[in-house]
Amino acid sequence: MIVEWLNYFQYLTFFGKSLFPENVTIQQCNDKTIDKMIKALIIDDERLARNELKRLLESFPRIQVVAEAANAEEALQLIDQHHPDLLFLDIQMPGKTGFDLLESIETGVPEVIFTTAYDEYALKAFEHNALDYLLKPIEPQRLAEAIRKVEEHEIPVAERKEKLLGENDQVFVKDGEKCWFVKLGKIRLFESMGNYVRLHFDEFKPLILKSLNALEEKLDEKTFFRANRKHIINLQWIEKIEPWFSGGLLVTLKGGDKIEISRRQAIRFKELMSL
Repeated sequence: MIVEWLNYFQYLTFFGKSLFPENVTIQQCNDKTIDKMIKALIIDDERLARNELKRLLESFPRIQVVAEAANAEEALQLIDQHHPDLLFLDIQMPGKTGFDLLESIETGVPEVIFTTAYDEYALKAFEHNALDYLLKPIEPQRLAEAIRKVEEHEIPVAERKEKLLGENDQVFVKDGEKCWFVKLGKIRLFESMGNYVRLHFDEFKPLILKSLNALEEKLDEKTFFRANRKHIINLQWIEKIEPWFSGGLLVTLKGGDKIEISRRQAIRFKELMSL
């Protein structure tokens, strides 16, 4: 099974052209973004491993290593500081694992390429939407394949903005045998449930198969705010705001839901809601 998942990552690379319309080649897509550097952060507790990866990345001029971290706590601070596009992430580290780190990132999760000496985490890496999974020692050819995925996965900012969904957009929701055609403005809360998201509107709470991070990328941040790693709230449904522990906030939504805004997100929230 592990071999099958590792082959799946390589399958995505080999058949990468199928991800694009027939009249758009991979080379054309790369040409659109060729001037844009890809900011990368290397996270690995082994200094020699970090140095070797940096050496290998010198062959890829678009990859700019902006910083490196030896553990998840350092990495979280550097992510806030540099806002990297890409993480080269080890899994087994002292303290928090690479998976723990990803679950701690509350908004704007970068693309991820796992780098590890263990093959048993391939399935879990896939569940975290990793672009690739590289086994140590890293082979230059596999690294090149992974970098090509990163370049092919890029979407121009202008294109992303065109796809944002606002409160007046309507979406089709299906959960089991039940279906709804609901305006996004009526959804007061999105709640992460592993690989699913629970939508809260009226008296209904259907589940959809989508990660909260993927959903966040489609929603207009002027209306929908990432309160913490488990919740996105509709700002129009806020009824009350209270100070909370450790510099966070507690918001009460119309309908009675109480959601904590983490300390880090509380800073963004205050900036967003201030005159």
